[in-house]
Amino acid sequence: MKNITLTPMRKGIVGVQFLFVAFGATVLVPLLVGLSPATALFTAGLGTFIFHLVTKGKVPIFLGSSFAFIAPIIAASQQWGMPGTLAGIAGVALVYFVMSALIRWQGQKLLDRLFPPVVIGPVIILIGLTLSGSAVNMAKENWILAFVSLLTAILVLTFARGLLKLVPVVCGLVVGYIVALCMGVVDLSGVAAAPWFALPPSIVHFQIPQFAWEPFLYMIPVAIAPVIEHIGDVYVVGAVAQKNFVKDPGLHRTMLGDGLACLAASFLGGPPVTTYSEVTGAMSITKVTHPQVIRIAALTAIVFSVIGKLSAFLQSIPSAVLGGIMLLLFGTIANVGIQDLVQNKVNLNVTRNTIIISVTLTLGIGGAVLNFGNFSLGGIGLSAVVSVLLNLLLPHDREEESHPDMIEGKNVES
Repeated sequence: MKNITLTPMRKGIVGVQFLFVAFGATVLVPLLVGLSPATALFTAGLGTFIFHLVTKGKVPIFLGSSFAFIAPIIAASQQWGMPGTLAGIAGVALVYFVMSALIRWQGQKLLDRLFPPVVIGPVIILIGLTLSGSAVNMAKENWILAFVSLLTAILVLTFARGLLKLVPVVCGLVVGYIVALCMGVVDLSGVAAAPWFALPPSIVHFQIPQFAWEPFLYMIPVAIAPVIEHIGDVYVVGAVAQKNFVKDPGLHRTMLGDGLACLAASFLGGPPVTTYSEVTGAMSITKVTHPQVIRIAALTAIVFSVIGKLSAFLQSIPSAVLGGIMLLLFGTIANVGIQDLVQNKVNLNVTRNTIIISVTLTLGIGGAVLNFGNFSLGGIGLSAVVSVLLNLLLPHDREEESHPDMIEGKNVES
């Protein structure tokens, strides 16, 4: 896939579109856990800039509020209060820092051992498929609006030319919003009541987090899932952009950037951030992978966080309209995972590979969750951990040993 050359104006338009894609999830997390959506937008934009600084501006990734921490933040806040819980998020950053150091120390050898294509491919597929439930839940609030938005995006993506072809998401949102207005299902009272300019509450009333060991230690194991998902997302973005970001600038830098962004979020009163598959899906369908475009999205998030009426207007977009767009975006992520398995020539006739892929997908799609006291591991995190363990523990099949060229990712064509 060839990256598209854009004028500065077009980069700006596509960058704003990418924020629209990430907006719903970014503000939903703080609303669910009792934090400020404006603060979440600000820390998402700031965290993305920190990430791009650490990764030398090479990796087109947007960082937004992480769904993996919704339940842990709610549970921790009940025990230690929100200030202590936010300080505990520093434990998440520590996990990223440790993983960054390990990868820098062991390099590609560690990645090849832990995350071969037979592990990464199914995890990428799960990143798209497990998010599909959220898309359907949003869309089913009003299927008419969802299908209008989806059909508009598909038509623009299929038949449009020039600038219009680069903004199928915006077109879908605009048409869906207009139809929603005509149907009378848009609540504009929040827009009328919102101030034109307002700094995020956590910045206006900034306080040093109240550090405590209990929430800090509680958050450390919770970070396992987003760390593994981070690795999968970096591979996804590399596949979409057709670049090896694991090698340059290196996975240790992406880990470090994500960890520093989480640390900044904890100090500013925002939820932990993570790599956003929604934006990756948008890049996949628009063929736009410029890191500058992602930084424009990050700057837009910061601007939106201080323009009260604009933030309120975006929050007035019906969930069904966003859900219709997500139906397309999340499917493209799963498709990237399938392409990864095909391009690396993972042999699905090998029993070992079949077991790893089957168990990984079944656990993830089935929604399996393991509970250990107050700690739980489920979804993509549990599936990824099991996939890594199976890859390490299962012996290679005899047919692999007899035909070394059949090992996943290392096939040779005759």
